[in-house]
Amino acid sequence: MAIPIAILDCDLLLHGRGHKTLDRFDLDSVSDDFLLTQFGFPREFILYLVELLRESLCRRTQRSRAISPEVQVLAALGFYTSGSFQTSMGDTIGISQASMSRCVSNVTKALVEKAPHFITFSREQSFQAFHRIAGFPGVVGVLDCVQVAIKAPNSEDSSYVNKKGFHSVGCQLVCNARGLLLSAETHWPGGLKDTDVLERSDLCRQLQDTEKCWLLGDCRYPLRKWLMTPVNSPESPAEFRYNLAHTATHEIVDRTFRAIQTRFRCLDGTKGYLQYSPERSSSILLACCVLHNASLQSGLDAWTLERTEPLEQPESLQQRPEDRDSQAEELRKQLILEHFS
Repeated sequence: MAIPIAILDCDLLLHGRGHKTLDRFDLDSVSDDFLLTQFGFPREFILYLVELLRESLCRRTQRSRAISPEVQVLAALGFYTSGSFQTSMGDTIGISQASMSRCVSNVTKALVEKAPHFITFSREQSFQAFHRIAGFPGVVGVLDCVQVAIKAPNSEDSSYVNKKGFHSVGCQLVCNARGLLLSAETHWPGGLKDTDVLERSDLCRQLQDTEKCWLLGDCRYPLRKWLMTPVNSPESPAEFRYNLAHTATHEIVDRTFRAIQTRFRCLDGTKGYLQYSPERSSSILLACCVLHNASLQSGLDAWTLERTEPLEQPESLQQRPEDRDSQAEELRKQLILEHFS
């Protein structure tokens, strides 16, 4: 069935009949390759998103001649996946920059509302999928904190300047063995250390009393009973085997974020930074995380578009003796003895 997409009349009022607008856009009139190239997703998933967000988008656009949910979804997907400015993507689908901006804002808010439905963490995750990767037992998720470049805030706030010297928002991610996000906290100032983000996060409070299962974090994080980290300066063969299994398993979260950045090029710092406030940038980042999970749950491959550049080696956490967790250290020793000796 053809889906007509009506364009808001304000584009004609703003630019006149000579402006590049489409009075009607029939999805059946374009190829699957066109949709995938221009908007980053196959036809079936785009139609699924339209129905998923229809009620929310219609609620936000109660004008008598509002832009249809179909065009709003296409506009937002085009922006998320192209990494181009809203003006050029608006030209692609034939709407003004003002209309394009409203579409991106509306769809972003609608996706953020869906985040609790699509991004959920449960300690009852199956251990088997992680164990099959490299033999590491008891893993419920892999943890990392990543940075997404943004424009400098209007205020003289240095909290968003990260250790590399550019402004960013920090995003703490946890994913499962197939790249599905279990947690995504996207609102942290880029100047915060990964350990500070973790300690202040909802995730930390949620996992404090967890027993007999754990997340994996790299050497930037402190060892906890619920967070297994690599052994610094391993000596025994068992410790080396533990570290190798840890690295191979933890790599999944790095691969997952690389795939997200590649699909959603608005997040790729090599293409430029997000031209928005930290608050709106955080919402766009969370919306892309929701889309990642929704597409994975719809049967799309999480890592089809993954980049393959070498991983950056993290700096080890310099931990004071008084901050060490002796119970966690004993638990890790027992884990190494039972499973890697």
